Order: sequence, then C-alpha cells, then structure tokens
Amino acid sequence: MSKKFSRRDALKGIAIGSGILSISGVASSFAAINYIDNNTLPKSQKNNIKHSVCRWCFQDVPLEEFAKTCANMGIQAIDLLRPSEWETVEKYGLVCSMATDDFANIENGFNEPKNHKNLQGKYKGLIDKASEHKIKNVIVFSGNRRGMDEKTGIKNCSKGLKPLLKYAKKKNINLVMELLNSKVNHPDYMADHTEWGVALAEEMGADNFKLLYDIYHMQVMEGDIIATIKKHHKHINHYHTAGVPGRNEIDNSQELFYPAIMKAILDTGFDGYVAQEFIPNNADGIASLRKAIEICDV
Repeated sequence: MSKKFSRRDALKGIAIGSGILSISGVASSFAAINYIDNNTLPKSQKNNIKHSVCRWCFQDVPLEEFAKTCANMGIQAIDLLRPSEWETVEKYGLVCSMATDDFANIENGFNEPKNHKNLQGKYKGLIDKASEHKIKNVIVFSGNRRGMDEKTGIKNCSKGLKPLLKYAKKKNINLVMELLNSKVNHPDYMADHTEWGVALAEEMGADNFKLLYDIYHMQVMEGDIIATIKKHHKHINHYHTAGVPGRNEIDNSQELFYPAIMKAILDTGFDGYVAQEFIPNNADGIASLRKAIEICDV
C-alpha cells in the first residue's frame, strides 16, 4: 500500500475515482448485507466503542471491497465519505460517520469572510443530502491563518457558521470542526489547539457545533491527551487516531497508549465514533486495521 501521500492528496484522488467506486445497483441493500460472513466477525468485541475508519487511508482498496471488509471486521462506519459514496457503504450495513464533499477545504475555511457566502451555499446542499441519509455529522474547517490573529479567526468563523448551524439544527445535523496540527501536516492551519476550538464553540453557544478531536494531531501540537479529553469532552463528538510520530499504526512502535486513551474517552460518557486515521506501514494494511480495532476495543 502506498504511503507517500497526504490526506489532502488522497481525498483528491478518491474524488476522481468515486464515480467508479461507488456505483450502486450491483445488489440491493438486503443482498449486500448477506455478503457479510458471520464467521469472520470478532467474537470478543465489547461494543463499548463505536468503531469507524477514514476512507482516505485505504484508498488503494476499492470502496465496495473496503466496505465489505470493514463490516466483517465489526467496524460500524466509514469516515470522510462524499455523497456519491454513501449508498455503497450503506449496502453493507455501515453508515457514513463524518460527511464531506469536494468543496470542503482545509486551507480555505470559515475564518475568511470572503469564503462565507460560497461555503454557506454549498454546505446547505451537503446538509440536505446528509439529512436524507440520516447522517449526523458534517465536517468543517477553520482555514489557514494567513497572518490573522486568534480572536479575529474566532469572530469570523462564528459569523460564517451561525447561519449554517441554525439550518443544520432543523435537519438534525452537527457541524464538526476538526483540530489539526500546524507543525507537521497542515502548516498555518488555525484550529490547531483544543483551547481555540473550545473558545469558538463557546462563542457560538450552539449544541450542534462540536469538535473533531484528532488524537494524533493534538499529541503533535500540545500533548496532555487524556487530561484534555476529560476537561473538554462536552465539546467533542468525534475522535480520530494515528500513531505518533509518523501517523502510522497505533501499536507499540509509537508513543501513545491507546487502550488508556479509549478508556478515558468512555469514562466521559462518550457514545460517538472513534475513527482510525493512520497510514499503514504494514504491506497488509487491512491486518493493521484489524489490530487497531482490537487495541481500541476496551
């Protein structure tokens, strides 16, 4: 499996091929679910964690095959799927745990007022589609700083997101801003610390605005993972994983101890999804994914 790619590049590649990978009509939902081999389902899964995985990390596997494999592994959802891909995973009893589309851009987000009108229009369309599929979460991004100070960024994001939050509320949708590191992977990204994301959430005061706490990214930026989760869990409704350093497997080759982190997440009463977002070093990436689910199944 190729490892020389970024999430940005991977999502672009998936967008180009999605028309091929997500063709529906091959089989009905009922028939597809029957493809799941009950003999391969994990026998010891505790069902405390709702397991998901980010599609872009396994882009070399055709979506139909990947969905079937995930379902057989006990994974319940796939993250960061576009509307054209939703029906494919739904055929296997999976859900899209975090919706996105081609226009959702990490660098050009809601901290720039010039983006507001365009983003609001396009996000309303995505929210409508997500609502029709009973998808609960839609991802949003702050955008890059480009010299902007923190308070102005919060003010601008709030102004751009508030009208959308009201619209999303009517559709039973959460808008979820991802926290990303600006040190290694996403230079200049504004929402690069938990405290900034929390300040934005408190500025807006809307119960359907939440944070996507990416454990890998926040370990790179600030560390103190478990204490931060305990302190700010009420603003978090989604988690991503990966090993540090390198963004690879979450096994004992890296510095984070994921069983303790998962237990801390459960102790907060969390009932959302934890999505694996590591780039496999192992040539058998699916084996790495299976192991990651076992590690996180506390």
